Amino acid sequence: MADRRSRSVSSRKQPQQARSTELVAAILDAAVQVLAKEGAQRFTTARVAERAGVSVGSLYQYFPNKAAILFRLQSDEWRRTSDMLRGILADDAKPPPLRLRALVNAFIRSECEEAAIRTALSDAAPLYRDAPEAQDARAAGKGIVAAFMREALPRATDATRALAGELITTTLSEVGKRFSEAPRSETEIARQADGLADMFCAYLGELERRRNHS
Repeated sequence: MADRRSRSVSSRKQPQQARSTELVAAILDAAVQVLAKEGAQRFTTARVAERAGVSVGSLYQYFPNKAAILFRLQSDEWRRTSDMLRGILADDAKPPPLRLRALVNAFIRSECEEAAIRTALSDAAPLYRDAPEAQDARAAGKGIVAAFMREALPRATDATRALAGELITTTLSEVGKRFSEAPRSETEIARQADGLADMFCAYLGELERRRNHS
């Protein structure tokens, strides 16, 4: 069952030539436009093909169904998020609190800039959220956060680090999602991000103080 689900959300084939790569890029760009305009419920391969200016048959060469297109969009978003996490949290030239603050600011800003697409992809999540690829993407993000927590909380237990990482990422995701549901000004974004960063940094600082005094 899992194997069938995995195949159903994966691309049918990967483009090998420049022309094929351009076609896939056009399909994905059209998919973003359709998703932003129509939402997940009215998202269809026919609408994507029409927007991209290609035949449905050409689209099906690379994506067997709408779930595969949506999963590709979600996979690209996961990859961008993982790259952002890795680029900021793995920068050991900066102390952990500064890295965490930079991540919160970048994440909240990204949520607000891509709110329409993220909301639509969230609505479409039941199509692929249990696929092995989705589990792998979540595991990669957890690995990056776990490595950061070992630096941020060097004296804490593994259980404490795991809990802290889970609380921070879950809170950041949920608050970012709700905050981005309404249009926000630059001032509002900065205020929200700074407030969250202050809270997270204070939390990690308190965990370290407790460990030092135990």
